[in-house]
Amino acid sequence: MIYEQDMQRLMLTLVTCLLIAGCAPKSTFVLLPDPNGKVGKIIVTSSQGTQTLDQARQSVVIKGKANSPGEVKTMDETEIHSVFGKALDIQPSPPVKFLLYFKPESVQPKPESASEIHKIILAIKDRQSMDISINGHTDSKGEADYNYGLSFQRAIRVQKMLEKEGVASSLITTTSHGKNNPLVPTADNVPEPRNRRVEVIVR
Repeated sequence: MIYEQDMQRLMLTLVTCLLIAGCAPKSTFVLLPDPNGKVGKIIVTSSQGTQTLDQARQSVVIKGKANSPGEVKTMDETEIHSVFGKALDIQPSPPVKFLLYFKPESVQPKPESASEIHKIILAIKDRQSMDISINGHTDSKGEADYNYGLSFQRAIRVQKMLEKEGVASSLITTTSHGKNNPLVPTADNVPEPRNRRVEVIVR
């Protein structure tokens, strides 16, 4: 399984939590990496100036609307949790992605992939998930219309496997991508096993 998180959403949440307290004498901004260590960038601007944060744990303070952003500093983990602990604690768990693979022309997951169903069910129960996406894919071999149909059948097959385990259909969104959005880009009509897949995302 693969963990994903939108780092920008995390940053916007942290900043919003601070700005809600508009009467506070100062606002503190910090840039955090996502769970994979990836770092983006935020630009902090007031009427008096701008500072850019583009390194992990960089921070800046604005002391009132009439002041320019202060000096960029790096916060340690203890200080981050002291200042932002409450905001971090209410962050939703990052989505979890599961991949199930298929033989050519088949709508039945390979045996080693079928075992992922148990892990998916555990993730749904652990998160009390109300939002599950099932996305069907094929490799680039064959006609586009045929592959859309095949990837849809694969997604529906996985949906039925989840429903058999007690997952309500109302919680599931199913899409068909055909040979678009390959995991491994290839030329047309290439039978790439890693592209014959269904992605299940549990939020």
